[in-house]
Amino acid sequence: MSVQERKQRERADRERLIVATARELAEQQGWDAVTTRRLAERIEYSQPVLYSHFRGKREIIGAVALQGAAELAAAVRAATAAADGPRARVAALARAYLDFAEGHPAVYDAIFQLDGGLPYAREDTPEPLKDAFAALLECLGEVAGEGVHPGLFTETFWAALHGVATLTRAGRLPPEDTGRRLELLVERLSVV
Repeated sequence: MSVQERKQRERADRERLIVATARELAEQQGWDAVTTRRLAERIEYSQPVLYSHFRGKREIIGAVALQGAAELAAAVRAATAAADGPRARVAALARAYLDFAEGHPAVYDAIFQLDGGLPYAREDTPEPLKDAFAALLECLGEVAGEGVHPGLFTETFWAALHGVATLTRAGRLPPEDTGRRLELLVERLSVV
């Protein structure tokens, strides 16, 4: 291995450490607790080293969002692959989505709530974000219905799931009714 390759590997390792540490800190204490000073202390590197990887917290949030989007896509695909039939796939997608939001609240916020400097719904949207939407579209597109644009249907269903996730987490909806809400979504928005 050349010196250049070793340096690149070490740099990639440091970057993964920064992102993992930010994510861990955010999940434990919230995003307000994630500061470059605290990250530098936790990873035992100086702040200038941290800034050599990310210009600030916004870019770190963006990196967590991209990582989380890839994980969300994988979770949705795994759940829908195990389901039998379109209605069961939609129910599995909805459950996997809400489980991800509940199980990884700081990552979910990085993807959907916070400014990570990432463009959404544009040509230059990063691939992990496009793929997360594609994971939803793969399942929901098949139940959009005659004459309904699959992308718009997917956006509408996603918006409903996002609303359930954020309102439940904020205490605006009682969590014990989440299963019934999912049944309603699947029953009313799924035409199969």
